[in-house]
Amino acid sequence: MNGGDEVVTAPVEPPQPLEWKFSQVFGERTAGEEVQEVDIISAIEFDKTGDHLATGDRGGRVVLFERTDTKDHGGSRRDLERLDYPIGRHPEFRYKTEFQSHEPEFDYLKSLEIEEKINKIRWCQTANGALFLLSTNDKTIKFWKVQEKKIKKISDMNLDSSKAVGNCSVASSSNSLSPRPYLANGGCPDRSYSSLSNELSFPPGGIPSLRLPMVASHETSLVARCRRVYAHAHDYHINSISNNSDGETFISADDLRINLWNLEISNQSFNIVDVKPANMEDLTEVITSAEFHPSHCNMLGYSSSKGSIRLIDLRQSALCDSHAKLFEEPEPPGTRSFFTEIIASISDIKFGKDGRYILSRDYMTLKLWDINMDSGPVSTFQVHEYLRPKLCDLYENDSIFDKFECCLSGDGLRVATGSYSNLFRVFGSSPGSTEATTLEASKNPMRRQVQTPSRPSRSLSSSLTRVVRRGAESPGVDANGNSFDFTTKLLHLAWHPSEKSIACAAANSLYMYYA
Repeated sequence: MNGGDEVVTAPVEPPQPLEWKFSQVFGERTAGEEVQEVDIISAIEFDKTGDHLATGDRGGRVVLFERTDTKDHGGSRRDLERLDYPIGRHPEFRYKTEFQSHEPEFDYLKSLEIEEKINKIRWCQTANGALFLLSTNDKTIKFWKVQEKKIKKISDMNLDSSKAVGNCSVASSSNSLSPRPYLANGGCPDRSYSSLSNELSFPPGGIPSLRLPMVASHETSLVARCRRVYAHAHDYHINSISNNSDGETFISADDLRINLWNLEISNQSFNIVDVKPANMEDLTEVITSAEFHPSHCNMLGYSSSKGSIRLIDLRQSALCDSHAKLFEEPEPPGTRSFFTEIIASISDIKFGKDGRYILSRDYMTLKLWDINMDSGPVSTFQVHEYLRPKLCDLYENDSIFDKFECCLSGDGLRVATGSYSNLFRVFGSSPGSTEATTLEASKNPMRRQVQTPSRPSRSLSSSLTRVVRRGAESPGVDANGNSFDFTTKLLHLAWHPSEKSIACAAANSLYMYYA
């Protein structure tokens, strides 16, 4: 207390670095096993509850996993916590079902092959126990419903096999001692209707061996059904889709346009962003990713190949660029090179859960932006700074164009992204945090852990925006002094919406970790 009126609060200490542990792996490869191209995972996404996880691959398949560690207690984790039920287990998942979402196609007008690879998956609101999700390849978006269906089978068929064969067997066994031929369908040849009716006389009390057909449900099966197909709206490859918080609309973005769709209307969309110039020779940047604000249904953000982010309000003219709020970092003088624009291109953006912060990933860094401050990022995290001297080699083998995704924890205290050699990095994003963890997508994730992360240092060129750069490592090697493998890359990962759990894709394997 200060003078009895003011309360002096102590500075909040940043959380301690997490110790990550291996949880599960699906599709683990054996040593020397060759990975099929169609099996490589190309998209990964948790639903809002964290009880379901979806992955898509280059073969056009979508695989669903469901959480199992809360089902044993008969409720969701949130309900159990509300009841003060002790929970010490980490999230565990099991295979649920899979379905073929997209098939390879051919555009005869443009003589263009359209591959079946799943680019993005987004979960939609559940209803009546059914799961709904959107999946897209380069050209076509599909709306899927996955629901349990009871398989009905007929039981207790016909007469007792020990006492009857065919429709005439009861009458013949009681009224005739001589065998007679019967047709395959149970009829009796060479019989008149009157003689047949006389022989088919039912005894008093009925026939005890007669069974009526009964339908019984023995088991349930998951069935995936395509509810809508949203096609023919993009001239260029779709790079992102995003659900709106209103639960009714979503956006899809390609290099030059962003379209707004209604989930119930598949033959019409509205173009809300168009950066295509009148003359394509004047094109200077393209759209690389787009995302709806998590709570404001009229607000969305999109990134560009020049490293900038624009925040637009759909209530204003979105097609007019002057109405967009621009976020970009000034280029330090004397640092421009041939690779500057290439590595500045943003490959992915994500809103924080509260919608105040935007996380972006370019080739070399993660950047955290405050939507209330357009002067520059509030934090910058060096992902693999040791690659900067090797940009020429990365350009020659096209690795410099790899598109890495990023994600934020549900509490907003940490961010994560992937790198090469199947590594991914977790950074503390709270003020004063020096957490910079390097993990490997294997059963021993801490094998390449950086023991002494570099201390944060302020950037002189952007000191007014409180930029903090963290995570730089020694050049040329990883944390253990090993050379890096650029052919193994961890592009896709997702953070559980409410727990300290990460799912990441290394080729065809899905690894899950917890802290």
